[in-house]
Amino acid sequence: MNILLIEDEYLASEKLEAQLLRYDPSIQVVGTIDSIRNAVKWFESNPAPDLAFLDIHLSDGNSFEIFQKVEVKCPIIFTTAYDEYAVKAFKVNSIDYLLKPISNEDLGAAMDKFKALRQSQPAPAPALDMQQIMALLNRNSAPATDTPNYKTRFLVKTGQKIRSVSTDEIAYFYAEDKIVFLITNAGQRFITDYTLDTLQELLDPEHFSRLNRQFIAHIHSIDEIHPYLKGRLKVYVKPVTDKEIIISNERAAAFKEWLGK
Repeated sequence: MNILLIEDEYLASEKLEAQLLRYDPSIQVVGTIDSIRNAVKWFESNPAPDLAFLDIHLSDGNSFEIFQKVEVKCPIIFTTAYDEYAVKAFKVNSIDYLLKPISNEDLGAAMDKFKALRQSQPAPAPALDMQQIMALLNRNSAPATDTPNYKTRFLVKTGQKIRSVSTDEIAYFYAEDKIVFLITNAGQRFITDYTLDTLQELLDPEHFSRLNRQFIAHIHSIDEIHPYLKGRLKVYVKPVTDKEIIISNERAAAFKEWLGK
């Protein structure tokens, strides 16, 4: 089975490929594409794969633009951190819609569904109706409640092992060279599969705040705050980092309000 991955986060594509190979070691990943432009070029110059996994937010825009620029003949499984595009996804030749982080169980169910559709009809899978779309959303997202269901634990790799880190153990996240690191209260550093934008949606804003484009910090990690130039703030965190953390004048008031809640 030939599968194409369209994903602009390197770690996310590596993880997805590993999950696919665990599901079926005979799978061949024929390409990993990181942008709309490269995806269009790939579809124009290569035979259609059996299946493509497509992240909705790519480095150069919304991946639905691909369908406007080139004919995509293979079935699609969409992957995203957001559920707002589900209805639009099923207007193209999509057979499933997986919310990140993708569990092995959800991936296996999607692949089983693809195989069943492939065996029953070689033609592209028919579009799902609204009832089926809502069933998928209910499967992939948390039950609706009055309180948002924020993430409370993160899986991280340490050597050849995987461990679970509670958000209570996390001091801050920071981005460097397109890689996002998780720093624990004990000073341990782990690579995560999430962007800071995604983490901002997943973390409880009562406990975590986006300081700037590089940092998201837990309230307990804020050590000192100093006035800085032009109404900005300079923040010191614990564990200590050698990176300067400056909060812009625009963010300063909201940050101080968050600390004072």
